[in-house]
Amino acid sequence: MTHWPLAELLPHAGDMILIDRILSFDDEQIHTTLTVRPGGLFSLPDGSLPAWVGVELMAQSVAAFAGCHARQNDNPVELGFLLGTRKFECNVAAFPVGSELTIHGLRSLEDDNGMGVFECHITAPGIEASARLNVFRPPHAADYLEQSRNETNKESNDD
Repeated sequence: MTHWPLAELLPHAGDMILIDRILSFDDEQIHTTLTVRPGGLFSLPDGSLPAWVGVELMAQSVAAFAGCHARQNDNPVELGFLLGTRKFECNVAAFPVGSELTIHGLRSLEDDNGMGVFECHITAPGIEASARLNVFRPPHAADYLEQSRNETNKESNDD
């Protein structure tokens, strides 16, 4: 579907990139996939992946959505933040080894200030997970981080 490597779309590197590939994306949604393998960064002793990692899979899919759109428009990929999640539900405690997970993120809200809400789902045979992710992608994230760093340093020096 895309010709961009995931490492060029996500602000992650190496083992922190948890999704395997992008299946499709358009103006409002993205579909990604992951095959659960033993030995991963978050793997349990039996090789399965704890269900709570599903939130990160959803967040990385949303980040890939933003990265795809940036690259498609010849813009740099910007850093974004997961502010929180609501209503995370999963019918399993862990995703078993060999599970072919499909992650779907659908943008339900995004404003000009970089705030967004995505409805996300993870599906596989016998597996269903869902959550609503609140995300923030400030315009010029590097400037935003520098401003935040300066304010934190100022507060530390004032103490």
